[in-house]
Amino acid sequence: MIKHLKTLLKNNEIRNTGWIIIGKASQMVLSFLVGVWSAQYLGPSYYGQLNYVLAYVALFTSLCTLGITSSVLINELTKHPDEEGKTLGTAIGMRLVSSIFSAIMIVSIVFLVDDGDPLLVWIAVLSSCGLIFKVFDLIEFWFLKRYLSKITSIASFVGYFATSLYKIYLIISEKNVAYFALSTSVDYIVIAIILFIAYKKYGGGKLGFSLKRGKEILSASYHFILSGTMVALYGQTDKVMLKIMQSEAEVGYYSTASTISNIWVFVLSAIISSLSPAIVRFKKEGNETLYRQKNRQLYSIVFYLSLFVSLMITIFAPLIIKILYGEAYLGSIAPLRIITWYVAFSYLGVARDVWLVCENKQKYSTYIYIFAVIANIGLNALFIPKFGTSGAASASLITQILTSMVLPILWKDTRENVKLMVQGIINFDFLKIHKGR
Repeated sequence: MIKHLKTLLKNNEIRNTGWIIIGKASQMVLSFLVGVWSAQYLGPSYYGQLNYVLAYVALFTSLCTLGITSSVLINELTKHPDEEGKTLGTAIGMRLVSSIFSAIMIVSIVFLVDDGDPLLVWIAVLSSCGLIFKVFDLIEFWFLKRYLSKITSIASFVGYFATSLYKIYLIISEKNVAYFALSTSVDYIVIAIILFIAYKKYGGGKLGFSLKRGKEILSASYHFILSGTMVALYGQTDKVMLKIMQSEAEVGYYSTASTISNIWVFVLSAIISSLSPAIVRFKKEGNETLYRQKNRQLYSIVFYLSLFVSLMITIFAPLIIKILYGEAYLGSIAPLRIITWYVAFSYLGVARDVWLVCENKQKYSTYIYIFAVIANIGLNALFIPKFGTSGAASASLITQILTSMVLPILWKDTRENVKLMVQGIINFDFLKIHKGR
């Protein structure tokens, strides 16, 4: 047993995952506590206003990333090991242009939809600035490829710490909601500086730009541009529709439920990010046995870990809301008990992206998420007038189940992935330690 434990601790993937989880856990605790304090200070209505605008930011965040996910960029860095600086610099340059364009679009949409409401427009201006600085988070994937998540974890924690201090200052000095919109920019600026310095210190190549490399990256990622936008649409339209069809306070309740249900998903992101390089490597080496085993293991871990956490949240939802947010947020209990089950199916979809990239079948993401947006908007339009926040939560859950486990069965090329998911879940692959890492 002790020997087995030592073997696990020496494993690069497990150590890498450990650093990501430790870093994310630290910043999660800090940011969550300050976030709860901020929600209490702002109240459901102002908190709803902030999250309403942030829904637009989240939508355009997916668009301005250009589909350059961790799996796509790690794959490109692996294919061109002698030109990492050019690959990374090209990705950053393309995202910078798209982020500036996205920031302009966010402000314009809020101005038009909300009749030029001065407060909402200012929230849009300040919150969208974060998109521009977020482009440098691509450097994190360079560290992930080298199993150096210790660096990214430290950078993220320092960034969150600076943001938390900023929010505490706002609460103490009793600033209005618009100032809170600037907090994401503070976070991304600090993280960008630290990551860039560490990139140079650890021997990162000179960043450059190549039109040819840009075309190659986009050829691998463009399917994820639309699919990522579709994901954001059905992930954020609920808040926009709640504001339009119900009230800002309802958005506040729903956002609180979403925050609690997603408070721990950094663990899932860490697991997916750490196992992705091995999956890509096995595919490149032609080791189909280990490739399939690692995919099944990933799906199994994501599914069962999510189910356990969702069960705990469902049982203790009233206690969680009362202790953390107080009586003003009791309206969050019902949607929390529904939307927490969304996580398992959502992150099965995230894990599936690694398989799609390796199999060069990214185009199916587009088809799946186009359906998802249509279904989600339709379900929200049907459920929100009758059930409010619980209706929005139900619409999101049903849509996610369809996109993760049901719709991919319709295409022959994606049935294999559903089969891997089901096998991983039925065979409890999360309990198995595979050799040949």
